[in-house]
Amino acid sequence: MPTVGVADVEDGVFLLDVREDDEWQAGHAEGALHIPISEFVARYGELTEAAPQDGRVHVICRSGGRSAQVTMYLVQQGVDAVNVDGGMQVWQAAGRPVVTDEGSPGHVL
Repeated sequence: MPTVGVADVEDGVFLLDVREDDEWQAGHAEGALHIPISEFVARYGELTEAAPQDGRVHVICRSGGRSAQVTMYLVQQGVDAVNVDGGMQVWQAAGRPVVTDEGSPGHVL
């Protein structure tokens, strides 16, 4: 499965967060698109509309398990997708910004 480390995720890349609503509300990467894994198939069109046509989709969850499932699905659909290894836990531990919808500092559940 295509995987990248948090340190290799450059600012401004397309990031898809597949955690559930309560996790997202506690804190997420700024600019990420949120589609919970539980709603992913039904909301797949939102991803295809938002994702860059020839760009890569970086998929993230709390620790990397759910995002791995979504990454595999996307790869099977022909999408250039990679799983962010370690997820939001490693993102936060690496000092990457975690914000709420209001833009204030957030945290990872």
